[in-house]
Amino acid sequence: MAEAVTKERLHSSGEDYLKSIFILEAQHGSVRSVEVAEYMNVSKASVSHAVALLKKNGFLKMNQDYDLVLTDSGRAIASCIYEKHCYFKDRLISAGVSPETAEIEACRLEHCVSEESFHKLRKTYGY
Repeated sequence: MAEAVTKERLHSSGEDYLKSIFILEAQHGSVRSVEVAEYMNVSKASVSHAVALLKKNGFLKMNQDYDLVLTDSGRAIASCIYEKHCYFKDRLISAGVSPETAEIEACRLEHCVSEESFHKLRKTYGY
């Protein structure tokens, strides 16, 4: 279900922002735009633009303290993307790929593999 929403209204860069917010939230509890910019190594203006689009499409909210908060649909997408990322990164490292290369390539793979294919890979090869 999250994948259908993603393909209709969200590009891979939007998925990257959601994933980053998801990770930062898990690490720190609350997330501000400046932390996202630092984490992703992008400008504050890029984050502001992305946040506006993600809010407009219902994936993200901002609370009264200006913390970024994932909506249910944003969290579902971020969780799926992060799960794919971890799976591919771990599999690549297990196959002998350097952690640095595995990180870069997992970032690419997480966006192009469908949920169906991902679940079949996990079922067949485990995780």
